[in-house]
Amino acid sequence: MADDKGPTLFGEMRRMVRTSTAVGGIAARLVGARVGLHTDRAAHAEGLKDVLGGLKGPLMKVAQFLSTVPDALPAEYADELAELQSNAPPMGAAFVRRRMQGELGSDWQGRFARFDQQAAAAASLGQVHRASLPDGRAVACKLQYPDMASTVEADLRQVKLAMAVYHRIDGAIRQDEILKELSDRLREELDYYREAAHMRLFAAMLAETPDVHIPEPVEALSTGRLLTMTWLEGQPLKSWLAADPSQEARNRLAEALFRAWYVPLYRYGVIHGDPHMGNYQARADGGLNLLDFGTVRVFAPRFIHGINELYEATRDHDAARARGAYADWGFAGLSEEKAAVLDEWARFLYEPLLDDRVRRIQLDEDPNYARGIAMRVHEGLKRTGGVTPPREFVLMDRSAIGLGSVFLRLRAELNWCALFRELIAGFDADALAARQKAALVAAGVPLPPEGAPR
Repeated sequence: MADDKGPTLFGEMRRMVRTSTAVGGIAARLVGARVGLHTDRAAHAEGLKDVLGGLKGPLMKVAQFLSTVPDALPAEYADELAELQSNAPPMGAAFVRRRMQGELGSDWQGRFARFDQQAAAAASLGQVHRASLPDGRAVACKLQYPDMASTVEADLRQVKLAMAVYHRIDGAIRQDEILKELSDRLREELDYYREAAHMRLFAAMLAETPDVHIPEPVEALSTGRLLTMTWLEGQPLKSWLAADPSQEARNRLAEALFRAWYVPLYRYGVIHGDPHMGNYQARADGGLNLLDFGTVRVFAPRFIHGINELYEATRDHDAARARGAYADWGFAGLSEEKAAVLDEWARFLYEPLLDDRVRRIQLDEDPNYARGIAMRVHEGLKRTGGVTPPREFVLMDRSAIGLGSVFLRLRAELNWCALFRELIAGFDADALAARQKAALVAAGVPLPPEGAPR
């Protein structure tokens, strides 16, 4: 079994040479815009997307992440980068053989009945190969690209530079905690032992949700940089939607996705933090395959309590209770004005959960509707001196927005309010804490240190 290697100075320098031009281009154009120089940000953003799309590694994943955090990037960049689908060309067969030998030893091929050396899928941190085991099981082998630890550290330095420049121009959202959260989650994503534990965790949490299916890790054929798991048959959502499925099928899949996300959150304080269309598959039996467990977040019970408090405060138009919920989330020193601005964002997120009827997730079909609200919130925060989102809030907000966009694509019609109320009924923070600890320990997921951001 190969040892995991940490970042190397040479590896980081090599990566920075490859990425500094793209990231430096963002900084230069943003500074130019500030001092009044004419720059076509839309054209540059499109070019940036092309550059990042050809760079394997976390910079592409960082761009996807930031594109879903409201106002972390200018609108032109967010729109273009949101289209990145982690589909960089895969590495060839010679690379695959070397990497597999490094992870499983020289006799690695003998441990499979069949191994397809052409990648079935390629992503930002690794690629997936289809194989079968001697016992007949079909499996997927997720193989990490080499020197990813160095790549992560180099890319995070570049992103920190670009965000520092943007903050000087527009301080409505301070990115300090966003970058800390992003850095921790990316470093965790390199550890395939952790991802295997996440799979076991989600399988246990969703054991009573029959329409949701989770791959099972094969521990004997997994390392810190190779994850072998059972192969799930399913159709990517994009092609499934292109076939124009029935409204009933859309609704069933949307409800499965709703439960796949909210059951772990409200019963265990855990979320699947990568709400990417490519991480969901439609099954022939009408169910849902949930994939890619690299980005998973564990929340303290007080944070989940804050979600419930803000829901009820929004429902009851209770500004004081809403401010208490923001405090539970970790927002510090909020003035009444800043809290009122955040309330507008809360009303947007909770609106479908407060409307007790069958409906689509968003009633206004204007594609710019959400952007308009985000712009008003952005201007309000800028006017009131800006805000630093706490770390816990960052991934939660990003996931909620990403999940909502999938529901929009599905055109599902459900009673979102009834589904939500069913899950939060009888919420008890102490009971959640006990369930959470037991589930993490059983799955082998490391417990967050006491007092650390969770």
